[in-house]
Amino acid sequence: MEDFNWGDLINPEFYINLEIAGHKIGLYVVLFIVFAETGLLAGFFLPGDSLLFLSGIYSDALMSELVVIENDFLNVWALASLVAFAGIVGNLFGYWFGSKSGNYLYQKEDGFLFKKKYLFESKAFFEKHGGRAIIFARFLPVVRTFTPIIAGIANMEFKKFMLYNIISSIAWAYSLIFAGHYLYRILLDKYNFDLTHYIEHIIIIIIVITTVPFIVKLIKNKTAKK
Repeated sequence: MEDFNWGDLINPEFYINLEIAGHKIGLYVVLFIVFAETGLLAGFFLPGDSLLFLSGIYSDALMSELVVIENDFLNVWALASLVAFAGIVGNLFGYWFGSKSGNYLYQKEDGFLFKKKYLFESKAFFEKHGGRAIIFARFLPVVRTFTPIIAGIANMEFKKFMLYNIISSIAWAYSLIFAGHYLYRILLDKYNFDLTHYIEHIIIIIIVITTVPFIVKLIKNKTAKK
């Protein structure tokens, strides 16, 4: 922690390798970040997609903090299941908060962590896609933080919300974690190409892939309004 700098807060590798008093706590930090990014307003700036992809690469080290599983597939499956559960609980908390807060957030002034524009963008996204927005939003930074809150404000049927919540959490967690793990293993075993030497490049690529469509959409919306 002596070499900490503020840039580490958006670096997923920092969280995965985090230690306190000589004990690694990366797994617990990953689970909390997934919960925070999908359930807390302050979590939208956290590295979600790249964190899950890298978690797949470091799945052995992360799961060893909790339990040692010899079978490689079961090890990755267990990690993805824990992350999916954290995502389900996070979205559930966001839905509850939205249902209780009502229109309070629309009256709230912008702050350091809260920007009202994110709320309106997520509302438009939800209104366009309906229940499916819960699934789509899971793969979109920022939007995935506010969409469950919007669903709560809109009093979306709870059973319907939970169905989409579970589907989206499982799809998000399993796809990114399994992709990270097995892409890493295939490239290393067949081509002796170690992805851990290119973490910075991986993070940049994932950020571009996940944020560019969102930015393009915002530009189109603003252009259409003019």
